[in-house]
Amino acid sequence: MASHRRPKQPSRARVTVLTTAAAAAVVLSSQAANAAPSEKPGKDEVKAKVDKLYEEAEQATEKYNGAKEKQEKLQKEISTIQDNVARGQEELNELRDGLGSMASAQYRSGGIDPSLQLFLSADPDNYLDKASTLDQLSGQQVEALKKIQVKQRDLAQQRSEAAEKLKDLSATRTELGKKKKEVQGKLSSAQKLLNTLTAQEKAALQQEEQRANRTSERQVLSGGNSAPASGRAGEAFAAAQSKIGTPYVYGATGPSSFDCSGLTSWAYAQAGVGIPRTSQAQANYGTRISSVSQLQVGDLVFFFNDLHHVGLYAGNNQVLHAPRTGTNVRYESMSTIGGPFMFGVRV
Repeated sequence: MASHRRPKQPSRARVTVLTTAAAAAVVLSSQAANAAPSEKPGKDEVKAKVDKLYEEAEQATEKYNGAKEKQEKLQKEISTIQDNVARGQEELNELRDGLGSMASAQYRSGGIDPSLQLFLSADPDNYLDKASTLDQLSGQQVEALKKIQVKQRDLAQQRSEAAEKLKDLSATRTELGKKKKEVQGKLSSAQKLLNTLTAQEKAALQQEEQRANRTSERQVLSGGNSAPASGRAGEAFAAAQSKIGTPYVYGATGPSSFDCSGLTSWAYAQAGVGIPRTSQAQANYGTRISSVSQLQVGDLVFFFNDLHHVGLYAGNNQVLHAPRTGTNVRYESMSTIGGPFMFGVRV
């Protein structure tokens, strides 16, 4: 016989839970739908973030340049020391050979203490302090022994110096790797942001860059309130002018690409003047000029509190420089660099 029991109704608590969950799902779905359009930043917001990342990348680039310069300097110093040690070892061997020849001749004739042979094989450091041995030696042999001791101490000191510099080199290479990774990380983040833009937005940004280039060049050509370039500064400025349109690449010193301090150091090198590699070091290389009105074409000009950007003064409040990743060597108004003008330096 079939059962006519009524089906069990869901409890009031269960209905409440299900209703609440469904309502929450609807709210979350609605929030997600409303948030979606605002997740993609606009062109101006992307540009501001990208410019900030490029500035941070340039800061890291100058630190990278400093570490790279230090690495190259250490490598040269280590190579020089190692060459000196090798030559010193040859001289030491010759001194020993000469003393050995004298000792052998005397020993065969019975005129020298056999303990000298111990020195020739073991080289005890305090050998000259043994008066009993010195009594057996000629003045020429004593002088030879003294030269050997001086040479041994000199070689030991140079080897110790080389060992310390090798440690420093290892630490510098580690720092170099970190700075390179930091720069690449900033540039990668900037590129990801740029990739969020539409083709139309990218084209608009490119047009803005081109307009800025044309405006700055017109302002430079129209003349200004600065003295014209002359002497070595004039030669350096002319060299930099020949590289207008050359791309910015971090760590590059030319001639096919530059970073900011790479351009200035290359330009002055073409004028026969060697200046330091980094912007911070270049800031201390010459006569400091605090007023823009006193600047002359070809003077170095520095920006930002930490001096991580440098260019060449072009006259009429313009600078000729390698701005940042994604740009080329160009003229630009000092007011649009992105950081405050700190001072100039006349090399």
